Amino acid sequence: MPPWEILSPIIIVSWATFMIVLERLFPYKEQKLFREGFFTDFFWYTLVQSYFLGLVIKWLAIDVIDRYSGISRLHLISSWPVWLQLGVLFVVHDFYIYWFHRLQHTNRWFWRIHEAHHSVRNVDWLAGSRSHALEIMINQTIEYAPFLLLGASPDLWLIKGVIDATWGMYIHSNIDVRSGWLQKVINGPEMHRWHHAGNVEKGGFNFGTKLAIWDWMFGTAYLPKEKVPSYGLAFGIVFPEGFFAYFIHHVWTFRPWEPHLRKPHKRELEAAAAE
Repeated sequence: MPPWEILSPIIIVSWATFMIVLERLFPYKEQKLFREGFFTDFFWYTLVQSYFLGLVIKWLAIDVIDRYSGISRLHLISSWPVWLQLGVLFVVHDFYIYWFHRLQHTNRWFWRIHEAHHSVRNVDWLAGSRSHALEIMINQTIEYAPFLLLGASPDLWLIKGVIDATWGMYIHSNIDVRSGWLQKVINGPEMHRWHHAGNVEKGGFNFGTKLAIWDWMFGTAYLPKEKVPSYGLAFGIVFPEGFFAYFIHHVWTFRPWEPHLRKPHKRELEAAAAE
């Protein structure tokens, strides 16, 4: 079998092509392939950001954390078969990301770095790539660093990267999927597109990434029969688009708080109490 350095890009590109074809043949909604924000999501978020952040996270884990801790030299899980390393990483990280995702939707500070992901107004195979650099840094460092430090197989990084990329394309795809009882266990477009619904103002639902079981288990599952009316952000917030949108998205994260997110001033509380 070819090395994963060769296999991973082949699988990801082939899967992306497959998703595009299925979206054209069995669309959930009528959407353009080259929709608004396509260049931003494909070039800046998918190609440029993913490449450079991958280098940064690997440097942080290996050349900074491990250099001064030396944990990887203990080879704590090196003797495990790769399938077991992958299985543990898959379940543990998915459980973590469910709870962190819930936190992002309830904490205004974490929401600000998650907001860009929800700003896309046409959810499709490419929409999942739109994530703020700080969000990726947090999640992927927490995801990959522990296993690299524990002495996991070098292939694990690439294998898990393929799973993340292909699953992300699938759950955001504009495909009219009918997965039945599987949606109780494995997350797919049916539930995740509701997570991107534009009329959700607070809290949200369907926080699972790969496993839907967490949402059903902890009471955050939502799967109505009707179609999602629209995608995007609530309260009429629209992220800027255009040639420099990637950079604007990152700067716009630090804009002043909107009224629904801003803590009221003491004078405002006093005035409300006096009424």
